[in-house]
Amino acid sequence: MKRLSFIFLVCLFLPNIALAGEYTSTEQDQKQIAVTIYNNNLGLVKDLRQIKINSGEHYLKFMDVASQIQPVTVNIKSLTSPDKLSVLEQNYEYDLLNPQKLLDKFVGKQVKLIDKNYYTGKEEIMTAELLSNNGSPIYKINNEIQINPPGRVILPEIPENLIAKPTLIWMLKNSNPKAQDIEASYLTNGINWKSDYIAVINADNSIADLSGWVTINNQSGAAYKNALIKLVAGDVNRVQENKGYKGRAATERLMEKDAAGDFQEESFFEYHLYTLQRPSTIKNQQTKQIELLKAVDIPLKEKLVYYGANYYYRSQNTGQVLSNEKIGVFLEIENKEKNNLGMPLPAGIIRAYKKDKQGSLQFIGEDKIDHTPKDEKIIIKMGDAFDVVGERKQLDYKILSRNSNQRFDTEQQWQIKLRNHKDKEVEIEVIEPIPGDWQIIDSSEKYIKTEASTIKFVVKLKKDEEKIIDYRVKIRYW
Repeated sequence: MKRLSFIFLVCLFLPNIALAGEYTSTEQDQKQIAVTIYNNNLGLVKDLRQIKINSGEHYLKFMDVASQIQPVTVNIKSLTSPDKLSVLEQNYEYDLLNPQKLLDKFVGKQVKLIDKNYYTGKEEIMTAELLSNNGSPIYKINNEIQINPPGRVILPEIPENLIAKPTLIWMLKNSNPKAQDIEASYLTNGINWKSDYIAVINADNSIADLSGWVTINNQSGAAYKNALIKLVAGDVNRVQENKGYKGRAATERLMEKDAAGDFQEESFFEYHLYTLQRPSTIKNQQTKQIELLKAVDIPLKEKLVYYGANYYYRSQNTGQVLSNEKIGVFLEIENKEKNNLGMPLPAGIIRAYKKDKQGSLQFIGEDKIDHTPKDEKIIIKMGDAFDVVGERKQLDYKILSRNSNQRFDTEQQWQIKLRNHKDKEVEIEVIEPIPGDWQIIDSSEKYIKTEASTIKFVVKLKKDEEKIIDYRVKIRYW
């Protein structure tokens, strides 16, 4: 009686098992694919496909997904009839075909080796048993053990548990037998973007033409054909996990430049979103460039800045400071609409060029900028001045008092010499960061207190002129 009950239960559930079919969807089913790319090696993929599945419980193989997909982020839904399609199970298959894994599956089995006979020139087929594939393959041929023998290995079949491409497999319960639009979305690593800018400066360093390019680098393991592309600029927080698996290194880098990108910018949460106004294909292992912006006749201000350092004041080093800085050359741009800009600019590198007397563009420097909102300043360091020289000396150092709490008072005298060897007048900003509680006792030049611990001198020098700044300061340390 118990045996009959068991047979009855098996027969009861067997029809349901038999009804479960298997469907495969590839990129050929795609109606649309959208990729949102973040500037921290992350992409959001939304893959919309039209798929027809019979009613009941079935398996769906969803192929042509990124090999660096984050499986825990996968979501699938029917846009046609959301209430008629539900997910019972979800699997991610990533045991991909490669020579090592294929041979591993045939250890202990018979395979064929094909090699050309040296004397006859004809190919001969040998049957061999693969004993091991740990490092070099070891075969048993005619009762002899051979290590890595010559010849091509011929395998009879592809093992069922190896697949050619990363695949998502769902067990679905479906009650809409008609074709429906099904969207799968997921996050993937291995896709990134950055921005780069080119500034062309005019003869007197007062005007610049600026162009910006977006560079997309796709190493995610999938291609995105005619994709709707969005870029997110901003510092998106991500949880860092220890992972044993690392994405494979790029074996090929293709550089492709698109025509003017026509990106449309919008505020999005605490970030900025840039949407390409046309579809574009991003191949796997490809670097693609798309124009982000182009602006001309942007007002530019050249600044010469001579920085001091906080630690200069903390000890006696009467004489010239050993680590004396050079005078830095900076370019300043106001990101305003009246200056033909006013667009939030993603972080990136600005490279500056200028024409020489023969009209040929020459590279004059580069700097990295952070994400810059509209109406903010962009300050680019070009390098150090050649013909404008600064020299800083400590002329006097006195300890006025000292107590057991390590507090001590000093009085110091500093001298700054500035010399201009250019054939035009220049203006130099001298920045002095003074630590502790301080008070300027005497100064040969006017200064501005820009911060609690910083003063600034602004000095104009005519051609071949030298000026000296002398100031005395009291400082209390703890």
